[in-house]
Order: sequence, then structure tokens, then C-alpha cells
Amino acid sequence: MYDSRMDLTTEEMLLVNSEVEKRKRSLLVAYLLWFFLGAFGAHRFYFKKIGSGIAMVLLVVLTLGLGAFITGIWALVDAFLMPGWQQREVEQIERETIKLLQTRSDRYTGF
Repeated sequence: MYDSRMDLTTEEMLLVNSEVEKRKRSLLVAYLLWFFLGAFGAHRFYFKKIGSGIAMVLLVVLTLGLGAFITGIWALVDAFLMPGWQQREVEQIERETIKLLQTRSDRYTGF
């Protein structure tokens, strides 16, 4: 029934937007974590990129801090990637919410 945001009513659009605002991660918080704890991958943990966050922590800890140079460069690259991570998360939340609306609509119309 709903293929995109264009097929939604105004009320449904408001619901989708509300859900996105409620569930998306804050870019401000992500950049604060990046600034203060970037070499340890705190921003990656925040965006649920657990595996690479653990890799960053281990790289710093197991090299007795020498790996911080590598993870620092890695974190610098991440600074440019974080807006894209947030955008993909927003798109995922939108898709999930639209699918939920479609499921509820199908249930009430008898399909």
C-alpha cells in the first residue's frame, strides 16, 4: 500500500517524523564523543558499530597507546562519515515505521 513517504497522509507523515526524531541518534552527541574519545571509538559504539569500536579500543590498549596514532586517523575519517551514518539510520527508521503503518492498515482493511 505504501511504497514511499509520498503515499502517506499528513497524519502518517507526522507520525513517521515523530518516530524519526524520537529514535535517531544525535549528531551533536556523536561529535562530542568523537572529539573527546574518538581514538577509543566511542562515536562508533554510539552508532552501534560495535565491532569496529572494539577494534579501535583494542588497537590502542594492546599497543600501549601507540595505536592511538592509527585510530586517530581512523577517527578523523569517521568525522566525515558520521552524517551519512545518521542519514542511513533515519532512512531505516522511516522504512520500519512505514512498514508498521502498512501492517496496521492492512489489518484494519481485512487484507
